[in-house]
Amino acid sequence: MKRKAIFPGTFDPFTIGHYSLVKRSLELVDEIVIAIGKNDAKKSYFTLDSRINMIQSVYKNDKRISVDTYDGLTVDFAKIVNATFIMRGIRSVNDFEYEKTIADMNRKISGIETFILFTEPELTHISSTIVRELLRFGHDVSQFVPEGMNLKIQD
Repeated sequence: MKRKAIFPGTFDPFTIGHYSLVKRSLELVDEIVIAIGKNDAKKSYFTLDSRINMIQSVYKNDKRISVDTYDGLTVDFAKIVNATFIMRGIRSVNDFEYEKTIADMNRKISGIETFILFTEPELTHISSTIVRELLRFGHDVSQFVPEGMNLKIQD
């Protein structure tokens, strides 16, 4: 049986920190679905279609990675795509309590396990929020996103 995980997030945009987590997770599972959560209450910098296209462009030659979107509970989406794991990353101790609480609840209501990888130390300062801020002020962010990712804003 293939071991499949989902990696949920908004990925607005997908960063080299996310990329590193996906790469390292492939040592633990056979397949990863990068699951972009739809959140109408949250104003995104990049459109949903743009985020899908950006991430797909990074993994276009890797059949172990797919990109999908979902609306609702992460565990419900995990069941839809037959994932047995949820993968998350932690940059700092501040992320830990939140992620632990969500992982405990997800396991309780669905039986789906969450595994957490710690961000590599040299990447802990990178976040989608900071990349968006740099973009707003016209800075080059190529060092913070995976090589070959096209950062085009779609209207």
